[in-house]
Amino acid sequence: MAGVGNAAVAGKGVTDAVGKRGITWKPCEEEPTVECGKLTVPIDWSKPDGPTVDLTLARRKATDPSARIGSLLTNPGGPGNSGVNDILRPSGFSEEVQRRFDIVSYDPRGVARSGAVTCSASVYNKIPYEVMTSQADYDKWIAFNEELRADCRKLTGPLYDHIDSANVARDMDAIRAALGDDKLTSYGVSYGTLAQQMYAELFPNRVRAMVLDSNMDHSLDAKAFQVSEAAAVQDGFDEFVAWCKRDTECVLHGRDVRALWKGLLAKADRGELYWPGHTDKPVSAHNLLWLGVVMNEGPDWPMEAKVLLALAGGPVPDDMPGPPGNGPASGEHAEFPTAILCEDYNLKLRNYKAYADVMRGANAVAPDMRYNPMPMGDMPRCQGHPVNNPQHRLRYKGSAPLLVGASRHDPSTPYAWSANVARQLGSKATLLSYEGWGHGIYGRTDCITTAMDKYLISLQVPAKGTRCPAE
Repeated sequence: MAGVGNAAVAGKGVTDAVGKRGITWKPCEEEPTVECGKLTVPIDWSKPDGPTVDLTLARRKATDPSARIGSLLTNPGGPGNSGVNDILRPSGFSEEVQRRFDIVSYDPRGVARSGAVTCSASVYNKIPYEVMTSQADYDKWIAFNEELRADCRKLTGPLYDHIDSANVARDMDAIRAALGDDKLTSYGVSYGTLAQQMYAELFPNRVRAMVLDSNMDHSLDAKAFQVSEAAAVQDGFDEFVAWCKRDTECVLHGRDVRALWKGLLAKADRGELYWPGHTDKPVSAHNLLWLGVVMNEGPDWPMEAKVLLALAGGPVPDDMPGPPGNGPASGEHAEFPTAILCEDYNLKLRNYKAYADVMRGANAVAPDMRYNPMPMGDMPRCQGHPVNNPQHRLRYKGSAPLLVGASRHDPSTPYAWSANVARQLGSKATLLSYEGWGHGIYGRTDCITTAMDKYLISLQVPAKGTRCPAE
């Protein structure tokens, strides 16, 4: 099976045997109503008796044990998000789902409490500017990545080379076995859908139900990946501008929002744009672009308008967020979850010329936003990085129906990605479309939540082509 590595060695027997070691649950220190536990899994699934890593898990037990169906394993986004933290917070699932399932999640390998990818802050903070403009910039990134990788590998240990989503999928099957479920019921969002897709490939006959919400598309090459992301973040900006034009709640109502935005980007390009209350360092154009992602994932258009007005010299709102983008790491260590993306996606480019070609493609579809700063900023970090789980078209040979969900206007995981994933998964996959905005659709409207709940609980799939109206 192309792309998913040691499928045979991490087959049913191996993951079952690991799962049978079990999980010892006890009240979580942070939230005693939630149980925490650990499952020990091989670092390298092709060497099940080799070095191990402890995965940290958390669960909220079904509120009605007599109605319990089993466990619902949730896959956090990211890469780098903590599933344990998700469970420690009040559940975002409906009361009926909480009644029928133990809600379980975990910190994936290489994340937070499960052997986080750790680097020296002193090395990490040498990071070059994310946007390259010459072959010299490209060469600088290659040299930096070599130094960073050697440092991170030294501090993280052998796990560093085994943090891709195919390995996470094998961990998921061991967790399923440890929880005592014959088949897996799972919900994943954003980057978490990639591990689910790999699970569907590797363990097709072990799926009971799988909700894939706001999908990664693992079939795209580096350029298609970046151009589709740029189109999505531009679409999010277009929707914000349209809202501002029609709604008097927008503090920029009646103004030329695109011209204001263009002026802010030009100021950032000149190194003259400062975030209110942060006069020590100008905001780079790359970091300014992050507003188009974070403010449209919700979306939070009223705040986006207030932030842009404040940056243009207007009043600063009391709840003004901090500067966007990634600042330097403080303290002795830095975490580097981007290494997970680098092992899952081959984003390597031969030279600066190839990078410039990708950037031109992104710029062409995103006249206001230029590109999506999240993946475009990650791409330089992946130059020269080994890839364990390269892109490939999905192959799902199971009989269980799968539910793929997506928002029509998602700035982070484009709607086209989920539509493409549903096509690749074949006749067993159904695409549920939300005609509105934002990233992650479960819980947004009754229409969506009811459809996803019916599927998780009763395996009742919505009709093909089901669309939930925007609210």
